[in-house]
Amino acid sequence: MWFWLSLKNLFRNPRRTFAILITIAIGTGALFAFDGFINGVLKELKYDTIHSNYGYGQIHPLGYREMVYEKPMDHWMGNGEELEAYLYSVAGVENVFPRVSFSALLKSNHTTIGGSGQGVHAEREAEFFHSLNVEEGEMLRSQPSGILLGKGLANALQVKPGDSVKVTATSNKGYLKNGNFIVTGIFHTGSSDFDGRVFRIQLPEAQKLLKTSKIEHVSLGLRSDADWPAVATSLHTAFPHLEATPFDVLDKIYYQNSVNWLKAQFAVVQVIILSIVLLGIFNSISSSILERKQEIGNLRANGESRVEIMRMILTEGGLIAFVGSLLGLLGAYTILTFFVHNGLMMPPGPGQTKEFVVTFSFEWPMVLVSLALSMLAALIASYFASFKVARLSIASALRAL
Repeated sequence: MWFWLSLKNLFRNPRRTFAILITIAIGTGALFAFDGFINGVLKELKYDTIHSNYGYGQIHPLGYREMVYEKPMDHWMGNGEELEAYLYSVAGVENVFPRVSFSALLKSNHTTIGGSGQGVHAEREAEFFHSLNVEEGEMLRSQPSGILLGKGLANALQVKPGDSVKVTATSNKGYLKNGNFIVTGIFHTGSSDFDGRVFRIQLPEAQKLLKTSKIEHVSLGLRSDADWPAVATSLHTAFPHLEATPFDVLDKIYYQNSVNWLKAQFAVVQVIILSIVLLGIFNSISSSILERKQEIGNLRANGESRVEIMRMILTEGGLIAFVGSLLGLLGAYTILTFFVHNGLMMPPGPGQTKEFVVTFSFEWPMVLVSLALSMLAALIASYFASFKVARLSIASALRAL
């Protein structure tokens, strides 16, 4: 009985009901849109982190990342082929990228610059690590003496694709070894630190410079980051002397700190939006309830208790909050899907040098959370308003104009 009475009350004053609906819809839509924006930024950040350098994670000798060794190559992995064969047999693993990294001097003409080299199976990595964004020349693939340079490093050396670069590295035996390479391309990830120091050559050429057949670490390409825990557990069981580290730990300074900052920012904006929604609904519902003092007085005089009056008002608030929230979610999704489907061009973030496109990314949990938070705000506002009017005596309510 009280449910249908609450439903009918919503149609008694369409202007008032519409005002409350709009307040809830705008608040819910804004909350949902901002959640989609933050989710889109996080997805873009994760995508670039995975496909520019780290993959979904890397495998190192146990404790290698936390230690500083006088001769780090002595601690590299010598069972590369065995490890690679095993990893391809693990469910969820699609790509295996053995690598070595080393410090070297790069010389072109009269310029000598220090850089951080990566020896890779370039043809295997070319398709997966496409966030390197080759701006000039072409991606390093099968060229045996090719070298791929970061944009900052190439600018410092004043070279372009086709130019020759001499690389000097310290071998495992402790003496200098030289190699001559031809620049195949210049990449730009957007990270000024990465682009200013990193270069890539073929893994056999890097091992030749370093006088070693070992590999330092293995990067992994998976079906999804959800497969990482199972892969890491399987690896630890089969190779207890190795450890697997996910990409968010490897790139904690840029990726994980950015994620934490964006989530904290969203929490603040969420509180602000919900506060506006709550105050707006409280004002609208309070005004409507004060206008209905005589009606509520009559209900009390006919035997309705304070609890029943509050239940009726809370039901009205819940119904209008549900409808308003759905309208807000539908409106925000429609506008963003049809009018901003190409995403928004964003300026470079901290430590970045390139703009990036962010698309609004929506998931079902976001719908449920936005709906629940907006309804909760409306119910809280309805409760305080109903509590205020329920405390009035019957005589005071009936005398109200």
